[in-house]
Amino acid sequence: MSFTLIHQDKTTNARLGKLVTAHGEINTPCFMPVGTNAAVKALSNQDLEDCQAEIILCNTYHLFLRPGLNVIKNSGDLHNFMSWRKPILTDSGGYQIFSLALLRKVLDEGVEFQSHIDGSKHFLKPEDIISLQKVLNSDIIMPLDECVHYPCSKDYAEIAVKRTTLWAERSKKSFQENNDGRQLLFGIVQGATYEDLRKESVNALIDIGFDGFAIGGISVGEPQDLGYNILSFTASFLPKELPRYLMGVGTPDQIVKAVSEGIDMFDCCVPTRYGRNGSAFTRFGKCVIRNASFTFDNKPIDEICSCYTCKNYSRSYIRHLFNTNEILGLRLVSLHNVYFYLDLMREIRRAILNDNYQQFKEEFLACYNSTS
Repeated sequence: MSFTLIHQDKTTNARLGKLVTAHGEINTPCFMPVGTNAAVKALSNQDLEDCQAEIILCNTYHLFLRPGLNVIKNSGDLHNFMSWRKPILTDSGGYQIFSLALLRKVLDEGVEFQSHIDGSKHFLKPEDIISLQKVLNSDIIMPLDECVHYPCSKDYAEIAVKRTTLWAERSKKSFQENNDGRQLLFGIVQGATYEDLRKESVNALIDIGFDGFAIGGISVGEPQDLGYNILSFTASFLPKELPRYLMGVGTPDQIVKAVSEGIDMFDCCVPTRYGRNGSAFTRFGKCVIRNASFTFDNKPIDEICSCYTCKNYSRSYIRHLFNTNEILGLRLVSLHNVYFYLDLMREIRRAILNDNYQQFKEEFLACYNSTS
């Protein structure tokens, strides 16, 4: 298992790479559809195959609570449980603990919290999070970290960075015990919007040593320009020879911009969340398919899209499905959105290979920000 940097764009910091895992190869930059509960909402594995998804993301916190690791272990591992044979990245669930748990208490030892599902109490240490992900047998695993929301005082952001570093050290030690070499462990950079804390976090994680690095704590309420500046600053200190993962970001325009800063991996629930609410992504921006203006529109969602939805259904019909609460509507738009994201990543990789990513970015953003 390894990461190979194949090509560096001559006009930006965009990179073309290949990440080899136990369950297959991933071409980067890549987007990981989010399957929080071991399923990408409204889509089947065949849908994901048709979209040419190479990796998906699942969430340790949610799977720990439901169905429980004993159920998944009974199937062998997460791949067998959900019948997905390609790579899986599992998030630690740290963000969910901090954002969803009914009550929580953060200690250096770990996190005590109440389930958002039934109020049951749990205590998880960094070592527990690693053990859970070893049972899942996911290809890439993430350590427990403390993600703070915006705005956050520098004093507390500093405490969170130190705690995240402590947890990273303990996670790495736990990971190395009985490690068969089939999983990769990424470190997570924190530091809120403070450049000195971001740099401190990066340096500490490099000293510990990881198979890749994730940038956390972006898109947590801060202004977009500030988030982008912190992303750009942080990415400049990450090792060039290892994969870089921007957690939880984002919309197509955000991804296109972040790729130019050297980011290799993305995940976000936006494609399926927006799809379930009747919003589709196109080259000309977001299309709210519920709008009355599409009542008699027989064009596909995106006329140059090759997904199953766009090849077979009109905007008029899909609008009808939403207005009559037919489940097929949210499924078709979710399928289109995931395909759109993955096709965008293929276009991005071609632009990098051809050394014209800056031109691609400018043309895409100009078109995307125009009126649909």
